[in-house]
Amino acid sequence: MSDVLVLGKEIRRALAAGRPVVALESTVIAHGLPHPHNVDTALAMEAAVRDGGAVPATIGLIDGKAVIGLSEDEIRRMASDDDVIKVSRRDLAAVLATRATGATTVAATIFLAARAGIPMMATGGLGGVHRGGETSLDVSADLYELARVPVGVVCAGAKAILDLPRTLEVLETLGVPVVGFQTSEFPAFYSRESGLETSHTVANTEEAARLIEAQTALGLGGVLIVQPPPAQQAIAKPDVETWIASALEEAAAAGVTGGAVTPFLLERVSALSEGRALSANVALLVENARLAAAIAGALVPVA
Repeated sequence: MSDVLVLGKEIRRALAAGRPVVALESTVIAHGLPHPHNVDTALAMEAAVRDGGAVPATIGLIDGKAVIGLSEDEIRRMASDDDVIKVSRRDLAAVLATRATGATTVAATIFLAARAGIPMMATGGLGGVHRGGETSLDVSADLYELARVPVGVVCAGAKAILDLPRTLEVLETLGVPVVGFQTSEFPAFYSRESGLETSHTVANTEEAARLIEAQTALGLGGVLIVQPPPAQQAIAKPDVETWIASALEEAAAAGVTGGAVTPFLLERVSALSEGRALSANVALLVENARLAAAIAGALVPVA
């Protein structure tokens, strides 16, 4: 294993013993949620994974190392430092070479998870095709990386600020199964409904595990497992669309482009919703971590 890939002691022991491990991204800590919600949510996700019988492995880049299993101190550093770089697959080598602190996106997280032998990851919303992506060609690397690596990713669909129909079209083109967990409707992140169908449905964690195992055995890459946000915190889609439209206008007026667009839009949607979007985001992140742990346990029997 490369010297730049460092596994925490608990992660090493868990993998050696055949215990289930769930990878968690760090971009949600550094760029996805405001402080102190980012720290609280990161720790709550790790707790949910443990409650589900698995070991959490929050991933990030620190001091020239790709750390698989950040400590609580390292998570707090990710949450509070102002110069944490958002790291996708293309950025991994550059950030490691400069020994900067980097928070991993879904794409970078599943790449590193696969290198470490971790078959499951949990996140909030997948990246995807941005609105207007048919002309800008702004498509998240998350989709392409998911097609490459044998990792199951649990999420609440793609981020609501994206073009969901086109995101599903790209996933289909790339051969990524979009599997609804006890649902046939693709969730819209904050909302339980999107009007879009998943390609497959599973009724329980055992079915999800068997599907991931078959996908991996065939060498077909990853699997996207989607579940809707908890009903109590979910938001009606028309309300979300109103906030997104306003946030998009603000982003255009401010000249926000590139990698800054997603965190800007998410922050503005949270503000316009008077905190409802933030509550939904936190709730779905924790529930996705819990589900990923259960599926990981079905994939790898606890020793």
